[in-house]
Parts: sequence; C-alpha cells; structure tokens
Amino acid sequence: MGREREGLRNPGNDQATGIGLLLAAIIGFTMMDATAKYLTEGYHPVQVVWARFVGNLAIFALIYRQRAFLLMRTRQPGLQFSRALMQLGSVGLFFTSLQFIGLAEATAIMDINPVLITLGAALFLGEKIGPRRVAGIVAALIGAMIIIRPGLGVFQPAALLPLAGAFTYAAGALLTRMVRADSVATSVMWSAVVGTVATSLVVPFFWTPIAMSDLWLFALLGCFGTLSQWLLVRAFSVAEAGALAPFGYTGLIWAGFWGWLFFDQLPDLWTIIGATIIVAAGLYIWSREARAARKEE
Repeated sequence: MGREREGLRNPGNDQATGIGLLLAAIIGFTMMDATAKYLTEGYHPVQVVWARFVGNLAIFALIYRQRAFLLMRTRQPGLQFSRALMQLGSVGLFFTSLQFIGLAEATAIMDINPVLITLGAALFLGEKIGPRRVAGIVAALIGAMIIIRPGLGVFQPAALLPLAGAFTYAAGALLTRMVRADSVATSVMWSAVVGTVATSLVVPFFWTPIAMSDLWLFALLGCFGTLSQWLLVRAFSVAEAGALAPFGYTGLIWAGFWGWLFFDQLPDLWTIIGATIIVAAGLYIWSREARAARKEE
C-alpha cells in the first residue's frame, strides 16, 4: 500500500482512542490506494505518484506556512534524504503494480513489511532476533510467494512490484528509526519535498492532459494521504505502538472491499491463504517482540 507509518517519540496510553485513530487512518490509506488504482487506468503511474506528493506538499505548506522552511532543518540530511527516497520508491512501486494486479493482492504482498523491518533491524541495527522470529519471517515470505506463485501459469510479473515496495518501505522505516532526533513534522516535510521534486523532474516525460472530470480525484489523493498520515501520527502519539500493531492488518479487509466495490475484483483462494499466512506471521513476530519488551522492562 502507498502508506507512511511513523509514530511520535513519546506515546501516551489512551489505547482506545489510538486504535480508533489508526483504524480511520487505515481506511483513508486504502481509499487513497483505490483512487490511485482508478487513475492509473488512464494515466501513467508517475503522474499519479507526482499528484500524490504535490498534494501532500501543498497541504503541508498551508498548515505550516512560514514554519515549512524551518522544518526542513536537520542534523542528518543524508539519512532524511535516503528515507524520503525509500518512501517515494515504495509509493511508486505500489501504485505501478495497481495497473496490473488487484488491490487486495498488492496490499497483501506489501503487508510483509513488518517482518522485513524486524529482519532489517537485526541485520543493520544490531537488534536481537531468535529462531522463532526467523521462522515467522520465513513464513511471511512463503505467504508472499503463495500469492505471487512464481513458476506457475498464473504468475504476474507485476506482483514483484509490491514485493519490492515492501522492501523499500522497510528500509524507510529503519531509516526513520535512525532520525528520531528530528521531529515527525520534519520527516513529513522531507518526504513531501523530496517526493515532489523528484517526480516533478520526470513527470513531463509521462504527462497526459488531465480531464476536468478527474481533477477532483487527483485532489483526493493528496487529501487522503495527508489526512491518513496525520491520523496515523496522532494514533501513535496517544497509544503504544504494541497495542496498535495488530490493527494495521485491517487494511487487507478494506482493500478487498474496495477492490470488489469499485473494480469487481475478488481475491482468489490462494491470495487469501497467502494473506492469512502473512498476517499470522506478522502477529506472531509482534507478540514475540511485545513479550521481549515486557521482559526487558
């Protein structure tokens, strides 16, 4: 999914409010994805991604106004730039895949990113990982392979795009951990500015005149993305991440619903099996991490 899951540094303990905010954010993100899928049927994905970041930047500029330039200040510009590029990559890969595969399939494959973050944290940040978590990571990858089904006649090469997007999303999440000294607003502005500048450089080569009837849909991309991101950040500011993590998988339900409602696409049995394995593996790893955190406390 073309989604930015960044929490604040000091979460509160209003779990019910946090869960409600997260559920609303997930609905918004999946609606943004459904809008992007519709637009990629008539416009190049580069143009759709460009509209998504331009909309983000325009809204943030209105919100922060004179503070917008101040928010770009960071002691780690290289890491912020790399993090923004990874986010741009995950959005671009996910939106491009929507031209060719169903919304539910793409979302299910992208949802392996939590286990990839666990793996990346062990490989690059030195966090401990035991054999049980390794088994969970392997299970999630198997679930993704069941959905993609390489080597079979139903294999769609475009299914590799959200898989690559999951890796870039995980890389961006790990880089987010490394720039915790910066405020969430700073990270948000870097993502919007880098995404806008990068896509603006290439979008003229893929530009298709926008029909008047589609202008409101392009505007919705920015609105859904910005509002959902705000709801997400707010959720992590009032509740603990451990309490919120399992509810992130509700996006699969919404993706399936929007896919059926707007595109007459229902996930097949293998996609459901693969998605179930991915969710189970993600919840298992989350439970192991939560248990380890309680022991450390």
